[in-house]
Parts: sequence; structure tokens; C-alpha cells
Amino acid sequence: MNFNIVCIPGDGIGPEIVAEAKKVLNKIAEKYGHNIAYKDILMGGASIDVYGEPLTDEAIKVAKAADAVLLGSIGGNASTSPWYRIAPELRPEAGLLKLRKTLNLFANLRPAYLYEELQEACPLRENVVSDGFDMIIVRELTGGLYFGERSTREINGILTALDTLSYTEKEIRRIAVKGFETAMKRRKKVTSVDKVNVLDSSRLWRKVVEDVARDYPEVSLEHMIVDNCAMQLVKNPKQFDVILTENMFGDILSDEASMITGSIGMLPSASLNDTKFGVYEPSGGSAPDIAGKGIANPIAAILSAAMMLRYSFDLENEAGEIETAVKQVLSEGYRTVDIFPQDKSQYGVVKQVDTETMGSLIAEHI
Repeated sequence: MNFNIVCIPGDGIGPEIVAEAKKVLNKIAEKYGHNIAYKDILMGGASIDVYGEPLTDEAIKVAKAADAVLLGSIGGNASTSPWYRIAPELRPEAGLLKLRKTLNLFANLRPAYLYEELQEACPLRENVVSDGFDMIIVRELTGGLYFGERSTREINGILTALDTLSYTEKEIRRIAVKGFETAMKRRKKVTSVDKVNVLDSSRLWRKVVEDVARDYPEVSLEHMIVDNCAMQLVKNPKQFDVILTENMFGDILSDEASMITGSIGMLPSASLNDTKFGVYEPSGGSAPDIAGKGIANPIAAILSAAMMLRYSFDLENEAGEIETAVKQVLSEGYRTVDIFPQDKSQYGVVKQVDTETMGSLIAEHI
């Protein structure tokens, strides 16, 4: 098969981890007889430095023409970077929002899985995670507060900021369908998260989700208020299968879920539209404090590449082989610094490696 993949290395550790994901993809292509053509485009701070804006229309055209997009990370240190001394609509994150909206990437899938080998890195008590957990957060990505009208103005002599949260029935329905379809391929349980006791948008959310649920009688549905969900994620994470939620809640909960796996550097994500097209990226940020040091964890980027093979190209065997290779390397005791154990009794058994070595080890297990 022939694939055209657009790569957006981005900022911070992005170029380092994308390089390792490409290394693993190339090994898969070699083994299975696929041909991959890559084309890089700029987004985020890297694009601001060259073009004065975080994502150009030309870059969007290139991304649209691809089969899928592999994204590293964007942004920098908000307190020190000149990228954050310009208008908000020109800052790095605006490029990501533009990409999502322009490409209609309404569904964000973020798995959170605790590897047996990394239980010691999990911040939760051993009795809470002794059986591990395996969930996926299905987050609506192009609506809600992040895309609503906003303004800052003076009202009655007082400076006032306004952000608008709105959802249409159509927007809720399509992400709910994605959530239930995802559950059908897993353990057939959906936890829909909202703030129905306060927000009209949540009341509509719950109504539409319940309507969609009627088409999936095999899937059990429960509703959970967002603050309770945040608590339950650290109290009993293994209760969750598919968490279905809106944009801002999903943003917060997915970062919480990623940290209880031991490191945000372990978790991939997929942002999908209503075709096979998707943008695949690690759940973590650009980590400017460690950029260029060769210590970033590339596993999330590599697993994002595996999600690309599964969701955009229907290559389940190839995706599974990458995931198995990651587990094998972890079982052999290789760790980047973010997942290196604090327990000194593990020293000598567990070996710390840099970004490039971790990518090479995973590629060698393909």
C-alpha cells in the first residue's frame, strides 16, 4: 500500500519524538511492503518564526491532500517565549485550533492504559491499580467553550471577559455515535460526563446521548458529573471503559487520565473527522524545558503512529505489532527518564535510555 503522510514536527520536543515515530513506521513499511511518502509542514511557534502566523492556508492545503497527519507538539514557555507576547489569535495554540476546525476533526480519542511494567510509576496506591486499567476518552473537539464567541471589554467601567459555550444537537450526536461505536469494539460501557446540574449545554448533551444510546442496546450507559469523574479517575480508574465528554471537560480529564498511567509521555491520541482522515499526536505538550536534551519519551508519538495505522489505514496487524514491540521493550527494562523508577532497588534491573535509543529499540522489535 502507498501512504502520503504529512508530518508536523512542531516545537519543543516535537521534532525529536516525530523522528522516532517515523523510524518505527519505516520499519513497519519495510516489513509489510508498504510505501510511505512524508511531507513536512510548519505549525505553532515554528510557523510563527517563519511566516508570522501559527498555521498558513498553504499548510492546511498540504494537510488536506494527505492520507493522515503525524503531529509532534506545539507551543513554548508561556512566560518567556515571544510567541506569547502577540495577539492570542496568532499564538501557537491557535494553529492547532485552526487545524482541527478546518479539517473537521470533531472526535478526539485518547487511550489511557496502565502497562504492568509501569505500575511503580503510577502515582496511585498499589491496591488501587493492582489490576491495571484500560480506558479511552472520546472527546468532542471542535465545539464548546474553546470555539465559542469571546471578547474582553469594559462594561459599566469594569473590564469584563466573556467566553461562550454552545453545542448543537448535531455536534453532540456525531460524537456520541463515535463514543458508542468505540464501546462496541471494547467492553461495551459508556460513561457520559457532563455538568447537567448547572449547564444548559450539558442538559442537551445528556438528552442527545440518551437518544443515541437507544441504537446501541448492547452498550451500557451511565452518566457522571464531571467533578465526580475527576475524583473517580483517581479513586477507581478500572471502572471506566469509554468516557464520552465535551471539549473542555475532555481536555482536563484526559490529562488527568494520562498522568495516572505514570507519564503523559506514554499516551497517544487520534483526532478524526467523518472519513478515514485523522491527525495523530501525543497527548503531552512540547516540554520546552527538556527540548534538545535527548531525554523526551517518544513512546506516545510511536503509539500515535500505531493508531494512524489502525484508524486511517485499517492495518490492525501492523498497529498491533508496534504496540507489542513497545510492551516488549518495557518488559526488558528500558525506560526514559520520565518513567525511570524512583525505587533504588530497581537500579541495575531497569536501564535508562535516551529518546533515540528508545525509538531504535522499539523499531528493532518489529
